[in-house]
Amino acid sequence: MSTGLIFDIKKFAISDGPGIRLTVFFKGCNLQCKWCHNPESISPKVQKMYNAKKCIGALSCIEICPNDALKMTSKGIITDYNICNLCGKCAEVCPTKAFEMLGSNIPISALMKKIDNEAIFFDQSGGGVTFSGGEPLMHSAYLIKALKECGKRMYHRVVDTTAFSNVETVLEVAKHTELFLIDLKVMDSEKHKEFTGVSNEKILSNIVELAKTNCEIIFRIPLIKGVNTSKENIIQTALFINSLEGNRNVVNVLPYHNIAENKHLKLGNTTNFKTFEPPSSFEIKEIVSMFMEYGITATIGG
Repeated sequence: MSTGLIFDIKKFAISDGPGIRLTVFFKGCNLQCKWCHNPESISPKVQKMYNAKKCIGALSCIEICPNDALKMTSKGIITDYNICNLCGKCAEVCPTKAFEMLGSNIPISALMKKIDNEAIFFDQSGGGVTFSGGEPLMHSAYLIKALKECGKRMYHRVVDTTAFSNVETVLEVAKHTELFLIDLKVMDSEKHKEFTGVSNEKILSNIVELAKTNCEIIFRIPLIKGVNTSKENIIQTALFINSLEGNRNVVNVLPYHNIAENKHLKLGNTTNFKTFEPPSSFEIKEIVSMFMEYGITATIGG
């Protein structure tokens, strides 16, 4: 039985490909983007999130914890992760859902039941299924099985990815995918490594090979001021896109927002995150215009 670690399944998604979609979010990513708006997706392990604002001090979580890993303080419930085994019992009994477990192994058969339940919306809107993350390519065996099952049902398939994987995996996934949404973070490799933890040579090489297939590709560029909004980076990005085989002239620009800060706090990560400055509306318009000069249609948002 094939299972994949999934931390969320979003119904009625309208920004992850055409039409109304069901988006499956895999847990685990091999990049560590400092601006990531889904920090709960980075770890490839089950995690626990705590929202102190929801906590009413019922203490049922403390009573049920088998390892006595929880303690009430003036700042809310504190978890001692040295002894917590992430069993999830605290989340099960919490009356206000202040605790939330992130990540569960879902068999393919169970996932397909969830997908099949949304088929009527796919048919009516021209939508389908999007596999996102985290990084779905880290779960390649499970991902490919799910894509094949969706293919049997004629569901439109999208893979939202960084393209950071071995090229064999990328090309195998491409055989069972209609559309790739691919992040282009920053073109300078050293800067890419500074802000994501990895260089981008493999990513760019994989994109070149993927562009030789019949798959549709839409590039997504998170706009972070001081990281990738410079004229030089936008021009380099446009030149790279124009060098690819096929018609690859659509990008989505995604202005940075700091929604992740609250998520980091819920995860207990109070020191290892950084906030950035979003680009101004004028800067965004300038970037869209620059892409147009190179024959590339840039839309704001996905």
